[in-house]
Amino acid sequence: MDISVFTEKAKKLGVLSFKITQNGILLNEWYSENEIRRNIYSATKSFTSCAVGFAVQEGLLSVDEKVVDAFCDDLPQTISDNLKKATVEDLLTMRLGQKDAHLMAAQRLHYKEDDWVKKALAIPLDYEPKTHFVYSNVGPYLAGILVQRRAKCTLVDYLMPRLFAPLGIKRPTWETDYQGNSFGSGGLFLSLSELHKFGLLYLNKGNWEGQQLLAPEWIEATAKDHVTNPPYGYLFWRGEYNSFRADGMYSQLSIIFPDKSAVISVVANCYDGQSLLRAIYDDLCPQL
Repeated sequence: MDISVFTEKAKKLGVLSFKITQNGILLNEWYSENEIRRNIYSATKSFTSCAVGFAVQEGLLSVDEKVVDAFCDDLPQTISDNLKKATVEDLLTMRLGQKDAHLMAAQRLHYKEDDWVKKALAIPLDYEPKTHFVYSNVGPYLAGILVQRRAKCTLVDYLMPRLFAPLGIKRPTWETDYQGNSFGSGGLFLSLSELHKFGLLYLNKGNWEGQQLLAPEWIEATAKDHVTNPPYGYLFWRGEYNSFRADGMYSQLSIIFPDKSAVISVVANCYDGQSLLRAIYDDLCPQL
């Protein structure tokens, strides 16, 4: 594989390193600096989706569960009809019914409330769930909270024996809310190689070195087009070449290409994510 054209574009776009694996073979990797753990921002959401998958297969929750039942002690005084209709699946697909994004980084710093669960559930839902996509931190945050409450531990503790340890990932740092809950929408710190392993797990339909960690049915549901405009699964973006990806701000990426048996992962400080994706699709994918 010739990565020279892509690498030159990547340097200009702020890419710090990338890995390309196909059919279990590392085809190429490139680094501009020593590998360290970095904030993967909203690629964290895909790890929360993974935690939900484990919780579903362990019978701790269901994607069809009503939000009002899951959070019965945190509801506003007046419960709207739209909130009554919302399900856990709506949290995973960004179709809760909000008009605007909430719990975003620039907003959280200025919140007076410490209880973000009650704050999130009190946000008016202007649209019926499943009818309107709004990219927001509310859904994945609440999904992560639900896993933590049912499992009676943080997302880090929950995923250590189920995901991180089997993949050879030492205990990571993960941002918390003011009450000590892992923030399911962002703030997980991983290295390129660790993020790449996560993509490989999903490429292999939940199997890692012969051990079935996560049910393949969950991987299939995750990668499905639950939303078509924009194409979105269970806290994974959908993309060209039938791909799906964990995607964080400034292009922290692990892109899974099932049809090509490949994963391309990137850590970057990129302010033009669309151009970087275009370069991946145009310069790398045709060679796979």
